[in-house]
Amino acid sequence: MDLGLLAVAAGIGVVVGLTGMGGGALMTPALVLFFNIPPVTAVSSDVVASAAMKPFGSWVHIKNGTVNWQLVRLLVYGSVPSAFLGVLLQHQFGSGEDVQHFVKTALGVVLIIASAGLLVRAYLRLRERAGSRDGSAPPLPKDRPDVTPRPVPTIIVGIIGGLMVGLTSVGSGSLIIIALMALYPALKASQLVGTDLVQAVPLVVAAAIAHLAFGEVDWTVTLPVILGSIPGTYLGAQLSSRVGGGLVRRALAIVLLVAGLKLLGVSNTWTLIALATAFIGGTLAWGLIRYRLGFSFFIWQDKRKQTQTKGK
Repeated sequence: MDLGLLAVAAGIGVVVGLTGMGGGALMTPALVLFFNIPPVTAVSSDVVASAAMKPFGSWVHIKNGTVNWQLVRLLVYGSVPSAFLGVLLQHQFGSGEDVQHFVKTALGVVLIIASAGLLVRAYLRLRERAGSRDGSAPPLPKDRPDVTPRPVPTIIVGIIGGLMVGLTSVGSGSLIIIALMALYPALKASQLVGTDLVQAVPLVVAAAIAHLAFGEVDWTVTLPVILGSIPGTYLGAQLSSRVGGGLVRRALAIVLLVAGLKLLGVSNTWTLIALATAFIGGTLAWGLIRYRLGFSFFIWQDKRKQTQTKGK
């Protein structure tokens, strides 16, 4: 058994449980870029591993009551059949070099979209905090809020997410959770993560069944991913209620951007330029956004002010 793959899977599992980020957005590109697994095989193997991994993180949120079952049901209506469709479309294309290139390109594009989505998610949260603080918006919820389900857009989100998972293994956490945040801003972060993890279980199970029937599952890849991911996801889910995932998500946005560019065949030079631009430009832009919303330019400045206030 590949111990390196086992360790990487454990680390990614922690991130999944901690932030609600879909494991496919990290595991599949890691298999392709670092372990030289063919893209179609990487997608099939990772989806099957996710079907075993997701329930462990979900159980913690079910036990803690951080799941909105109405939203789970609506998402599943769209995601389960579209996940089957995504796998069938991939199978129809065959397994030649053109298909490998298509899946690799699709994965790269979805990762870049997911990276941008994480930044949008962080901005929406920051704006929500600003509105609550200055009184222009209701206070942030302390108790579990009631939300009114929006059936049509929620089912559409499930359809798009399921299709992406079937084709690329990415979408169950990295895309759907961002759409949920935009549709239901009243949900607390823990509810977003819990709802997303639970809805992902039937989604990835459906995709896994289709990949087992039509895909290219490699059990020498799948088993280490399962064995590493399960304890990692459980640990991350336990930590999610105790630590903030904001910094982790911003780091993930950069990682996903780099992985997406590499999967699209961008050279190392231009990837490094994009990384430097994202890190430096993103830090400055985020500081300006914070400042315009009434916060300090850097997060540590707010924390220092809070410490000084408590000291008085």
